[in-house]
Amino acid sequence: MTLPTHAAGRTQPSLPTLPRIIFVTGTDTGVGKTMTTAALAAALSGSGRGRVAVYKPAQTGVAPGEPGDMDEVSRLSGVDRVSEGIRLRAPMAPAAAAQREGATLPCLDQHVRHIKTLAETADHVLVEGAGGLLVELDGEGHTLADLAARFPGNSGTVVVVRSGLGTLNHTVLTLEALHSRRLPVTGIVVGCWPALPDDVELDNLAFLRRLNVPFLGAVPAGASFLATEI
Repeated sequence: MTLPTHAAGRTQPSLPTLPRIIFVTGTDTGVGKTMTTAALAAALSGSGRGRVAVYKPAQTGVAPGEPGDMDEVSRLSGVDRVSEGIRLRAPMAPAAAAQREGATLPCLDQHVRHIKTLAETADHVLVEGAGGLLVELDGEGHTLADLAARFPGNSGTVVVVRSGLGTLNHTVLTLEALHSRRLPVTGIVVGCWPALPDDVELDNLAFLRRLNVPFLGAVPAGASFLATEI
């Protein structure tokens, strides 16, 4: 199964049952979290699952007025209820970027309150992290894992992974961190699947499919350049 995007203009496959609040993390930075978030948002909103809201607690590497990850999610998915907790110019981890700007990061409770507010009027809330699972989101060292732990019950985490070398170790380590915190894993997504995968990528895919977590699919490489019309 390939996760669709609104941009792909294809018939969307049936989705598994997904929790109301979905945290999207990655094994690293640049693995395709934003594209995966857009694909999930498009699939949910386009399959009659109800209203979808998307939130990014910390956007880094983007200046004021420039389009950020949430703008890309909105463009690709058609979901217009998107928001950021804070925006920072430096393309680095939120804590380091905030220190360079002399900015104060929102605390964990602020993120929790915002997500709960979104959930009051949305059927699904997607929360896209910054970098990997244990990247600090605030000045107290809290991470996306800590944020996810504040939502016991109908919530889960989607782990976005690379297709190539290194992904197996990074994926298993991320899953182990989630399991050790007793955080439910909604599934794995390959964030950028090439049109012509090599032998390593094909073997990695087979390994990922054998893991004891749902394999939700893969986002095709170049999906962000597809037309947004259906």
